[in-house]
Amino acid sequence: MKYKHRWISGDRIDLPEGKVVCVGRNYAAHINELNNPLPDDPVLFIKPGTALSNIERILSLPKRRGEIHYELEIALLMESTLTDASESDALDGIKAVGLALDLTLRDIQSKQKTKGLPWEVAKAFDGSCPVSGFVAKEHINDLSTLEFSLEINGGLRQQGMVANMLTSIPGLLSYMSRHFTLLPGDIVLTGTPAGVGPLVEGDQLVLSISDIFSVQTRCHYK
Repeated sequence: MKYKHRWISGDRIDLPEGKVVCVGRNYAAHINELNNPLPDDPVLFIKPGTALSNIERILSLPKRRGEIHYELEIALLMESTLTDASESDALDGIKAVGLALDLTLRDIQSKQKTKGLPWEVAKAFDGSCPVSGFVAKEHINDLSTLEFSLEINGGLRQQGMVANMLTSIPGLLSYMSRHFTLLPGDIVLTGTPAGVGPLVEGDQLVLSISDIFSVQTRCHYK
């Protein structure tokens, strides 16, 4: 079934499905675990709309493409057009907040990085961005205090706090909008904390954001 933006209740959100603009290396501990250099500016890349899927359905993962790593991130659904926006204007462009996995073909990404080539073949494959339902921004008191976590098979794998981002949410949106116009229906991923690793057949995942909601899914290789 084709992906559609939806509220956590399951009701459809009346916005088009657009691109996904992502940031790499936005948490210091994650930078260290992958032995990456600390960037001077946010490291941006894009996933197409074909990467989107509903996270609560079974994660359908491609076989024979090496390890697929999970990267849990807070996802922002945009409701207005942002071009060269200030930080305050950028915040006003957010409609809702959810969770997503930035699924990564890690072996392929490592080869691309070694050759100095772009990451898209490792990041933008079909279904590489499973997304939860969303909660309206007005129901969240302060984006900067959000916490989020990922459990796999009952064990905690990732835990992050927005306060620990190297570039804040308003700063990140402002920076992105100077390079790519953000459109209504676009999703922005805000970076992953430490603890990333490979997914295996049958893994059971629970993704949570503060005390707002949790969603579950499991992995299947096709």
